[in-house]
Amino acid sequence: MRSDLVVLSVAFGYLALLFLIAAWGDRRAEQGRSLIGSPNVYALSIAVYCTAWTFYGSVGRAAQFGPGFLLIYLGPTLAMLLAPFVIRKMVRIASAQRITSIADFISARYGKSSSLGVLVALIALIGITPYIALQLKAITVSHAVLVNYPQAANLRLADEPFWLDKSFWVALVLAVFIILFGTRHLDASERHEGMVAAIAFESLVKLVAFLSVGVFTVFVLFQGPGDLFAQVAATPELAERLGLDAVPGGATGWAGMLVLAFLAFLTLPRQFQVLVVENVDERHLARASWLFPLYLMAINLFVIPIAMAGLLLMGDADPDSFVLTLPLSADLQGLPLLVFIGGLSAATSMVIVETIALSTMVSNQLIMPLLLRTRRLHRSASGELAGWLLGIRRVAIVLILLLGYLYHALVGDAYSLVTIGLVSFAAACQFAPAMLAGMYWRGAHRRGATLGLIAGTLVWAWTLLIPGFAQSGWLDATFLEQGPFGLAWLRPYALFGLEGWDIYTHSLLWSLTANLGLLVGVSLFSRQSPLEQTQAALFAEAMHPHLLQTSLWHGQTTRGELRALLDRYLGTGATARVFADATSGQEEDAAAPASPTQIARAEQALSGALGNASARVLINSVVRGEALDLESILSILDTTSETLEINRRLEQKSSELAQASEELRAANERLRELDRLKDEFVAMVSHELRTPLTSIRAFAEILRDSGELPEEKRLHFLDVVVKESQRLSRLIEEILDLARLESGRLTLNPQRLDLVALARHSVDAVHHIQEDRGVALEVAIELEAAPVIGDPDRLEQVIINLLDNAGKFADPAAPRVQLSLVRHKTHYRLAVEDNGPGIDAQERERVFEKFHQIQRPEESPDKRRGRPRGSGLGLPISRGIVAHLGGRLWVEEAPHLGGACLVMELPEAPPAAPEA
Repeated sequence: MRSDLVVLSVAFGYLALLFLIAAWGDRRAEQGRSLIGSPNVYALSIAVYCTAWTFYGSVGRAAQFGPGFLLIYLGPTLAMLLAPFVIRKMVRIASAQRITSIADFISARYGKSSSLGVLVALIALIGITPYIALQLKAITVSHAVLVNYPQAANLRLADEPFWLDKSFWVALVLAVFIILFGTRHLDASERHEGMVAAIAFESLVKLVAFLSVGVFTVFVLFQGPGDLFAQVAATPELAERLGLDAVPGGATGWAGMLVLAFLAFLTLPRQFQVLVVENVDERHLARASWLFPLYLMAINLFVIPIAMAGLLLMGDADPDSFVLTLPLSADLQGLPLLVFIGGLSAATSMVIVETIALSTMVSNQLIMPLLLRTRRLHRSASGELAGWLLGIRRVAIVLILLLGYLYHALVGDAYSLVTIGLVSFAAACQFAPAMLAGMYWRGAHRRGATLGLIAGTLVWAWTLLIPGFAQSGWLDATFLEQGPFGLAWLRPYALFGLEGWDIYTHSLLWSLTANLGLLVGVSLFSRQSPLEQTQAALFAEAMHPHLLQTSLWHGQTTRGELRALLDRYLGTGATARVFADATSGQEEDAAAPASPTQIARAEQALSGALGNASARVLINSVVRGEALDLESILSILDTTSETLEINRRLEQKSSELAQASEELRAANERLRELDRLKDEFVAMVSHELRTPLTSIRAFAEILRDSGELPEEKRLHFLDVVVKESQRLSRLIEEILDLARLESGRLTLNPQRLDLVALARHSVDAVHHIQEDRGVALEVAIELEAAPVIGDPDRLEQVIINLLDNAGKFADPAAPRVQLSLVRHKTHYRLAVEDNGPGIDAQERERVFEKFHQIQRPEESPDKRRGRPRGSGLGLPISRGIVAHLGGRLWVEEAPHLGGACLVMELPEAPPAAPEA
């Protein structure tokens, strides 16, 4: 069943299925029933990140370094968590600027620089070619393993004719596929719907295949994960590989690999293609931000079990092939074919998207700038150049695939799958400083970005790419150990003497340091052109909802010249669509001047086909006079800088005013309250003072005017005068105490005392008065001592006041008052309760207000209008005294007698110092 003919038939049959899916997707798009309008398809297309490296190489890396392979997937997970802030902005910029590739993105940001676009395209071509080679190598090796097992799949491609290598023919089939479904439209910013549908399908295939071999390994070859890991634990050398310290480079290796994967996910050309260019709705990012990490978790679920099973059962066999050799070792037929198709899916999806992205960069950034210099091109017939451009892009596809195959044939044998992938990752990371700084820092300058890219790429080549050639035997490997010309500080894996690091972290550190350092340093001392300033503002403020989308073109040209330009490069159909809205079905006057909006739309259309830099060159060739509208530029800059700054300040001022208004309102309320309290206080004091004074005056006048009063009545009147005088004195004393409390002039004499003794003394002091009232006074104190810090006279005043109040408000029929003292944690609580009607919850705080008297509806009007039961100052003064002693006084439900209960709490005194 595993004959070469069967395997090849299945493989090429699968590729034919991809053709059908892509054709179906394109047909649906033409019918207006797009397949890629679903966020699920978008998330699956992002899974092109999982290439043959994931399918085969993750197991190989896990077999060598344990869980360290997970960092390759934690980086993208982190990037997707930041998608609302980073990727969404990339999508919005690309949509507004008709971006076609990451080279176009960076070129457009830095003033639509042609040279920068060329540089990015070249770096991508050099850096990503090994990655394409990796996929072809995976196809070749997996085919050889599948066909030759149990014999070893010893391959030496450089010694064999290329036509015997199956990956060569797969590459040619993929070239046909990409040409058919990746170059249907000249406008590279348009979505490749059929291709994206096929990529999403391949993501499902590789997931199902990997999960299948994982389930087979864990539950068929072993009796579940418990059995597998028990056998691993019994093998010390395998158990050690599962430790976190197995990662190369230790902690720096972890951090470096995480940063590497995070940046590469954003900057790899294929990821930029599916994340940004192929995105049809930025709202899809919300679903993808959790669905894609979930996909990564699922496809990596069985990586470690497969790696450990392979090491247990296959010994020293190539760990990159464990995914295939494990089911083959069980003499299965169908599962190995499914695994092979899964690996083929992983490889072909990456090759398809990567090749489209690279071919767009090659045609738009490398070839077009050269062609635009030839005069013949400008004299071509209508639509002729559109055909040329598509032809260039198709030739570029074939050449890129052949270049990848050549690298695979000549160098690929020297590196494992993971090693090749990480070399490309590190190359793509060189785009990150220019791209991310350009999105958030308006001061980033074209010259700084260019020099940074050059420096970073040179360091990457020296520390990773060239050592790869040396290990393949193409260069003398002695410089790896001794450095060039014996200069040890230039050793590729120990640059500037930095040794012991993981080689990828080491390369990333030095390359990004050089890249970012030059970008920032040169930008700080460079002046931007007006166009670069404008582009910087448009990129940095892309998320601002009021960003002006004003046309920047102000030069003069006719509609006829503009139409002719588009006609030559885009063809008649695309030109008609650009001018459709402007003419509205009317005959167009070719000699009429083109409006700035028409010029801008023409540039956008050219950008989608040729890239931003080439489009700008072409528009400049027909627009005369001042090409850029300085007024519009200033408008955009105003919008994105000064206006935003003003808005920010206005918002800040508005917030401050709102806060000040709220504070004023609160202060006004407080003043009103204080005014009300003042009026009440004056009225209460006047009332309280007038009542005894009136009585004293009345009885004094009776005594003065009635000389023959009976002795008994005279003594009674004098007794009333004395009591009212005492009441008046007591009231004045309370008012003075209250004034001292509120002004902070109340003098206390705190000392250590026994609250038990003080409470009993206070009870004795009021005992006779309570007896005269008929009040049954009960004392419940079980403590022998309660040491507190307080002023004994003031505390006694408080306790007597509480007892007196309780007696006044107890049930008149059978009045009862109870005093209790207990310990509560580090405090002592003295409670006085009565059996009266109690105090409503809403009144429990108000009773501590000055002169506040509780009005009870059940009391008769005459009684309410009569003499109050107290001055209304006792409780406020008591609370003030207790608070000055560090305690609290409050009202709560009486737990025993059912009326009101006032509780005084004081902290326990610290232990007394021993006497000397």
